[in-house]
Amino acid sequence: MKTFENESTYKKFLETGREPEFDRLFDEAVIRVKQELGKTYPIFIGGKEVFSKDQLEEYSPIDRSLIGRFQKGGREEAKAAIFSAKAAFTEWSASDYRKRSQLIRSAADIFSRDKFKIAAILSIENGKSRYESIGEVDEAIDFLRYYSDDITANKGYVRKAKILGDEKARLGFQGSPGGAESITIRMEPYGVFGVIAPFNFPISISVGMSSGALITGNTVVFKPSSTDNMTMLTGLEIYHIFKEAGLPDGVFNIVTGPGSEVGDEIASNPDVSGIAFTGSKSTGMGMISKNINLGQHKVFVVEMGGKNPSIVSKYADTDSALNGIVGAAFGYSGQKCSALSRVYVHKSIKEEFMSKLVEQTRRLQIGDPLKKENYVGPMISESAYNRYAKAIEEAKRSGRLIYGGNRVKINLNGYYVEPAIVEVDHENPIMHTELFAPILAVTTYENIEDALRMANDIDYGLCASLYSKNRKEINYFSSEIKAGVVYINRRSSATTGAIVGKHTFVGWKWSGLTGKGTGSRFYLQQFMREQSLSISS
Repeated sequence: MKTFENESTYKKFLETGREPEFDRLFDEAVIRVKQELGKTYPIFIGGKEVFSKDQLEEYSPIDRSLIGRFQKGGREEAKAAIFSAKAAFTEWSASDYRKRSQLIRSAADIFSRDKFKIAAILSIENGKSRYESIGEVDEAIDFLRYYSDDITANKGYVRKAKILGDEKARLGFQGSPGGAESITIRMEPYGVFGVIAPFNFPISISVGMSSGALITGNTVVFKPSSTDNMTMLTGLEIYHIFKEAGLPDGVFNIVTGPGSEVGDEIASNPDVSGIAFTGSKSTGMGMISKNINLGQHKVFVVEMGGKNPSIVSKYADTDSALNGIVGAAFGYSGQKCSALSRVYVHKSIKEEFMSKLVEQTRRLQIGDPLKKENYVGPMISESAYNRYAKAIEEAKRSGRLIYGGNRVKINLNGYYVEPAIVEVDHENPIMHTELFAPILAVTTYENIEDALRMANDIDYGLCASLYSKNRKEINYFSSEIKAGVVYINRRSSATTGAIVGKHTFVGWKWSGLTGKGTGSRFYLQQFMREQSLSISS
């Protein structure tokens, strides 16, 4: 079997001196994609096109241009998709894991072939830069190949054992010898999985969750983000790629529509055995609570956000810290669950650090993310902008607005804002509320123990980072930080950019439930349940 290798598209172009070709391929893909926009798109249930009574119009956050008209599915469409997935489960779950693995690997090859087209759709649909978009498509490819390798290496998660017979024992007791037994320990799929995806990583997270369910023998009803923060066209691209890869009808179904109907039906329908969800804590816990109240048993594989801290020590390499912090806080306008939103800086270096932080942030170019020179693109929607504006007013009222905080007027009909740096106390709500906005809150500390206490004093435990060259501080931080994804002295990004197969992306506390992360050796096992089968001779 070929050794797993990350796709790393931009890195490979850069290392071979082909960056102009990279830009050309992306720009050409944008032109082609724009020519195809504005259509009416169906949903797919059991391999068939389905049109609902009402439609949803989706607009690009870049300039509010029409992307397309999509079906406003409701409970009936969701029920039909669940019925289709349940009907397909028997044959799909019984298929050899090597067949499923090959289909998933074929999907990875199609994503790789069409990566620039998919990245262009992604940028137009949710406002990412070309680098963010191609990186996300690469991550989807990595998930597909990594999980394919994983299930193959573990031989479908089946192992066998034997017990030799001993006929002297006549009465049973715990651990008693008896007749010879052939034992099979196997991991079995649950059934139908609802996959409910977020707007901010509509390719990589959607593909990661879906492929985790599919390759382990489950069938899927997939709902892309369809309300307010819409990313339905990328969802349909995923469907078409899985279809081209050879996935049988009914194994993967897609229903666009509001969460209040489609999402709620998926979450509460007794024929759905599991939910893979990435989104807010309130939505995730709401689904879990509803299932408990309904007396239903479902397995939940969920990631529910973060409020990620970075500690900057007086022993830090300041240049590395600034580079990592600015990139993690303001890339994709802070609209990532892994985005950096809290900084605790040692009081002895505060003034110098803040001055340099403002200077570096000021250099970030804001504008159309399809243009390579722009780093900060639009916020995804009006509601996202309103959340940003409300937090800025709170910072002015109860703290200090150091930089930014204004809407930027450019010749595009989108919600473009300045990255903001605010100084507030640790107890301020801005330090504890996930904002999904380009707002970086900063406060000071006196000793590493105080810094760790504040870093951990939060409901979430997704990502965290430290900048320090002091070995004692590094060891203390490593042992005491309560987060699943931890970086120390990382120049490229303080909290974002986990690499499939190298890092695992996992949330502690209310950032997750299972303590098992994506892109890791434990991820697929969450989509299966173990069974011990013993046959006596």
